[in-house]
Amino acid sequence: MPHEPLPLVQDRPDLKADCASCFGLCCVALPFARSSDFAVNKAAGTPCKNLQGDFRCGIHTRLRDSGFSGCTVFDCFGAGQKVSQVTFGGHSWREVPGSARQMFDVFPVMRRLHELLWYVTEALSLPAARPVHGELRRAQDDIEARTRLDAEQLAEIDVDALRGEVNVLLVRTGELVRAEVPGRKKNHRGADLIGARLKGADLRGANLRGAYLIAADLSGADLRRADVIGADFRDADLRGADLTDSIFLTQAQLNAAKGDATTKLPASLGRPGHWQG
Repeated sequence: MPHEPLPLVQDRPDLKADCASCFGLCCVALPFARSSDFAVNKAAGTPCKNLQGDFRCGIHTRLRDSGFSGCTVFDCFGAGQKVSQVTFGGHSWREVPGSARQMFDVFPVMRRLHELLWYVTEALSLPAARPVHGELRRAQDDIEARTRLDAEQLAEIDVDALRGEVNVLLVRTGELVRAEVPGRKKNHRGADLIGARLKGADLRGANLRGAYLIAADLSGADLRRADVIGADFRDADLRGADLTDSIFLTQAQLNAAKGDATTKLPASLGRPGHWQG
């Protein structure tokens, strides 16, 4: 009996940020501190000085040059438009001032729910994970239903507990996919690989969950079928690396790294505009 078509992340526009349908929530709800990522300090609930009246960023095309590279790395996984258009029915915090605090409190919760949906949707697209597809579908339906709760109910969700339950399935998914890679696979789960020299390394099927790869040299490395969920790729050199079917790789991770035209990426993700070549 043939299986029904599996969902693909690239076929889920609701899991990708649509800033035109959002009320600039990431520019208001979230705090940031002056650093190499942000040019100024900003408290949570305070609009960024670059946010315009139409909820668009006034320096969007020159964020990195203006000292706001942190903004180019952030990804809400579509939570911004969900809160703006679904939870609050298209009424902005400027139109209904009394809703501002509630909207800003709900946004981080929705963002985490949408991130989980991203991972579950990817897991469901992986043939090797068929043994857990049934459980993944139930998890997907449960999370989807939660994203459509009202603001008060959303604020009460224990996302940490939910993530713990879903993570069991994601870990199993990673194990099933990595098992298809022959030979002994490297286990660098949670490892400190900051600045590591991994140029040309064979990391096929490696466990890199939560690994610190900040400024690591991964140029020319083979990361096919490596589990990279939660790995920190800030300033990592991915030039010429092969991430064709790395699992649980997100756009935010790529945006934080360095790469070029020779970096091989999954079909669901785009090449960051700041990459050279």
